Amino acid sequence: MWALTRSSWAAAAAHASLGSNVAAAITTYPRNGPIGVVHLGLGAFHRAHQALVFDKLLRQGDDRWGVLGVAMRNESLARALANQDGLYAVQIADQANRQWHVSGAIWQTCVAARSLATVIQAIGAPSTRWITLTVTEKGYSESLAELLVNGFAIRHHQNLPGLTVASCDNLAHNGDKLKALCLAVAQPDAALWRWINTACAFPNSMVDRIVPATTPLHLQAAAAALGVKDDAAVATESFWEWVIEARFADPSDADLLKGAGVQVVADVAPFEEAKLRMLNASHSAMAVIGAVAGIAFISECIANPAVQSYIHALMTMEVGPQMRRRDWASYRDALITRFANPSLQHSVHQIATDSSQKIPQRWVGTVEDARASGHNSPRLAFAAAAWIRYLSGVDDSGNAYAVNDPLANTLQRFAKPSELDADAKVLALGTIETIWGKTLPADPQWLASVTRELQSIIDHGMLDALRRLNARAADGPG
Repeated sequence: MWALTRSSWAAAAAHASLGSNVAAAITTYPRNGPIGVVHLGLGAFHRAHQALVFDKLLRQGDDRWGVLGVAMRNESLARALANQDGLYAVQIADQANRQWHVSGAIWQTCVAARSLATVIQAIGAPSTRWITLTVTEKGYSESLAELLVNGFAIRHHQNLPGLTVASCDNLAHNGDKLKALCLAVAQPDAALWRWINTACAFPNSMVDRIVPATTPLHLQAAAAALGVKDDAAVATESFWEWVIEARFADPSDADLLKGAGVQVVADVAPFEEAKLRMLNASHSAMAVIGAVAGIAFISECIANPAVQSYIHALMTMEVGPQMRRRDWASYRDALITRFANPSLQHSVHQIATDSSQKIPQRWVGTVEDARASGHNSPRLAFAAAAWIRYLSGVDDSGNAYAVNDPLANTLQRFAKPSELDADAKVLALGTIETIWGKTLPADPQWLASVTRELQSIIDHGMLDALRRLNARAADGPG
């Protein structure tokens, strides 16, 4: 079987299974020009999202969007893409249709941990116009800012134009936060500080597409459909959103992005908030519920009537009414449909990874806002209790699983011991301020609610406890 390269494609195109399910199968644009975009964080999400937008712009004849894909540490991925001329297949599937798209937007790859100077020089190159990032959900590091500022310094010293630096990380106010950190690092050089502040644009943005981690089954499906061996194939859903603030180093980019399906808006915050508190919060809740209940994938979770009723009510009664996104109800309905997509095979354990880092952005703000307005959040209290139960590392059938979290050792020290009752576990795990903020750990009513739900989960098992919650909380958030 051929590897996925330009030279192999002519042969693969004759593969018997190729047909209308392969969309825009191979690139027709030149791919040997100078790089226009430096992307930091060469993971599955970028390849199934921003890279496809750049691929569309390139297909339209604008050759300024070729990407240097920078893997921060993953040498095997960078090597696989290099061996495939940067080409890779994307399976785009919903419940009715499945298509394959071969993207050619990634022209070069490198690994930051090994080739930092290459990345810095690329940021400083005259042809570079944009930097995009998908590197963290935990907050930007000073070392990342130093990398960017070193590249900015080259541009400044050579009198080159500023860049659009588009954070696509799952962080509220991501562009503002990245700019502030870069300016702090650049502060000793007043002239560079002024240049970054005035010449570069750091738009806030929100990106939304469900992209599971690639599995051997995805790679086998690509080989079967395309007749080529693709070690960088990814799978995703048909839905996607990229909402970006109208703040660009080159203002003409706004119309180009709109033409490629990107929403350019004055204020990204309502979209950021809805994604974090509706999609991401629901994902995290289903992840810990599913892990303890022994359910492997999100599509199987939402197919369970108790889980679907819970998630719909969570968004309808506790999260949605607080949203500034005007179409939150239709967004909720789209999410339920997206969660049910069986093609994604989105693992609950993948989503549950790093939960201690995700909870502050996904759950805490909703609970704090509700309590400030005099309302309870029984469904998020259940989610908090489910997370504490999840940390034990054993499901309701007695099967062990790994808890992948930077705080796992500390958290499991309190979650695992069977001799600790629900009160003790909530007192230990529900009062960690780095996770729950300052307000909730000091709120006895909230802690009592979490304790009650945890005791119910311990007594009845996850799904039966969830059914009892649904019946008890049917009248609303309180």
